[in-house]
Amino acid sequence: MKSRIIWLSAILSIATVVALAQQLPPRPGQAPPAGQPGQHPPGTEGQPHQFGQPHQPPQPHDPLAGNLFPPELVMQHRRELGLTDEQRAAIKDESIKASTRFNELQWQMQDEMETMANLMKSAVVDESQALAQLDKILNIEREVKRTQLGLSIRIKNKLTSEQQMKLHDMRAPHPPR
Repeated sequence: MKSRIIWLSAILSIATVVALAQQLPPRPGQAPPAGQPGQHPPGTEGQPHQFGQPHQPPQPHDPLAGNLFPPELVMQHRRELGLTDEQRAAIKDESIKASTRFNELQWQMQDEMETMANLMKSAVVDESQALAQLDKILNIEREVKRTQLGLSIRIKNKLTSEQQMKLHDMRAPHPPR
């Protein structure tokens, strides 16, 4: 039963990612999405596909990630950042609250996915019921993302601008020496 839930969750996630990827315009200097006739990544026109080398589509740019800091990163560098005891305690408390909420949402998601799996077992699926169930699942996913973003915002707001700059510098790719 768990494997069916996992497969259904994977299928829904893949469908969501594919739908979002098709809506995103290519970034400057990025090849158009695969599957468009006559379009090849730069420098590969007329070259055959190399077997054994999987084609990996470019990852979409996350415009928020560069401006927010995961709690693990902040706590990993707490000494270099000079976090105060108050900052450390506040970040820890916020992380614990978010973790508790994530666990609650995970249980809800499992219940709703099981319900969805049961709906899909029928030879004839009631479309309106299945779509209503999908809405429940998507609302839980929305709440997970909302909780993640809220935590990241609260963590950023606890940091001074100097600490934020240090974190940016720590994450910036360093040129090879």
